[in-house]
Amino acid sequence: MDLVRILCAIFLPPLGVFLQVGIGVDFWINILLTVLGYIPGIVHAVWIIAKK
Repeated sequence: MDLVRILCAIFLPPLGVFLQVGIGVDFWINILLTVLGYIPGIVHAVWIIAKK
């Protein structure tokens, strides 16, 4: 399941975070990071998935 989340995180970072933690602070931080720059959104999403 983590492989699916990581693939989602690469193509749509907020989706990967949503699948891991749902709608919460991490999700909104990831939306902001993705809007500011796609790469920071990916890094944050993979970190959130790997952390848990």
